[in-house]
Amino acid sequence: MITPLLLCGGSGTRLWPLSRKSYPKQFTQLTGEDSLFQASAKRLAGDGFAAPIVVTGSDFRFIVTEQLAAVELGAAATLIEPEGRNTAPAILAGALMLEAQTPGALMLVAPSDHVIPDAEQFRDTVQAATKAAQDGQLVTFGIRPDRAETGYGWLEMSGPATGDFAPVPQPLKAFVEKPDSATAQAMLEGGQHLWNAGIFLFSTTTILAAFEAFAPDMLAAVRRAVDEAERDLGFTRLAGAPWAQADDISIDYAVMEKADNLTVVPFAGGWSDLGGWDAVWREAGPDADGVVTNGPATSIDCKDTLLRAEADHQELVGIGLEDVIAVAMPDAVLVAHKDRAQDVKKAVAALKAKGAVQAETLPRDYRPWGWFESLVVGGRFQVKRIHVHPGAALSLQSHHHRSEHWIVVEGTAKVTVDEDIKLVTENQSVYIPLGAVHRMENPGKVPMVLIEVQTGSYLGEDDIIRYEDVYSRGQGAKG
Repeated sequence: MITPLLLCGGSGTRLWPLSRKSYPKQFTQLTGEDSLFQASAKRLAGDGFAAPIVVTGSDFRFIVTEQLAAVELGAAATLIEPEGRNTAPAILAGALMLEAQTPGALMLVAPSDHVIPDAEQFRDTVQAATKAAQDGQLVTFGIRPDRAETGYGWLEMSGPATGDFAPVPQPLKAFVEKPDSATAQAMLEGGQHLWNAGIFLFSTTTILAAFEAFAPDMLAAVRRAVDEAERDLGFTRLAGAPWAQADDISIDYAVMEKADNLTVVPFAGGWSDLGGWDAVWREAGPDADGVVTNGPATSIDCKDTLLRAEADHQELVGIGLEDVIAVAMPDAVLVAHKDRAQDVKKAVAALKAKGAVQAETLPRDYRPWGWFESLVVGGRFQVKRIHVHPGAALSLQSHHHRSEHWIVVEGTAKVTVDEDIKLVTENQSVYIPLGAVHRMENPGKVPMVLIEVQTGSYLGEDDIIRYEDVYSRGQGAKG
């Protein structure tokens, strides 16, 4: 039995403005009906695979649970990182947790934001690697390259691959850093190199021995973080103080490049890390003119272009464009030459430097109970749309600085205002005076949507006195 470890903490700045720190790319629907995270979890489910371990940040813990439930996958063991420390500490924490439960278990480490269209072929490739992992090898999976890619690290095999890149384990000769164009072309033509997908298979015994040999200080720090972890509802919160002592470093640098028990297994199927909008364009299947449109987008005489619109009330139209990426969100628009896709992260840095909220925050704010978005913001008022999942409830709370007026537009709300509890249905409203203790709940089996009008001297999300909360959030937490 193989236990997947899904790494789910990246920020995905190269896919701005769709992917942002508040809601990164792994949770978005980029190439299909499922999010990248959901597709990754489904790919690693079924015969031969145990329930996954997910490593993520505190802000995303309920998104993980909700998205797994939406695709009818069982509950995952979710580890909450106090802060992102790269892949080495995250993988080590998962290995320590799994070793405590099942000593010597096999663990498959996979990012949660990759695209692998043929899930069955990938699972077969993993199964081909299990004996090597059971025999004490650190197995990495390399992707058959189809172009001289300079944006990926590469893996050098000890010998040439078979003609069909069959999943035959062989010793790994070396990791290769992201190459220049000439080096990438030479590796492509040489037939002895693969793309580094950052996917690994090993036993917990083997990987913990590698950390003991090559990163003992990290092993000690992360072990303390796991030993001192606290349970929070269905999640495990790693202890912050020892976690902060672990180096911020990738598993490649911390362990893999120093070990001598490395095996590589080729994977001949399709794969992409969706590391930029050019990759999204490529994976989305351009039409005969090389054009990809998503959402309310229209192409007129365009070529090799991506047009993506993410707001129902707007239309994105491209005329005579070539090699262009255009992504329109309700609060931000990106227009770039396709060859400059990797420079999108520079835009994020520039927006952060000028203090623009669009750099990291989506207009839609996700919460354990649903989400809300601001429709209109004034000096002393704000209008929001609030979506509450069936059976969900906001915290029992009050505000120092604002009153609120709720108008239900879909479903039914159960509303508490001080001692008064009543049902409010579509086209009905209720007033929440400043200082009143209140709560909204959705008692129904369909989503409940309401329009909230706030008025007051301060409208910040931290103006909350929280009395009860089914999600165990503290005072001042949002929502």
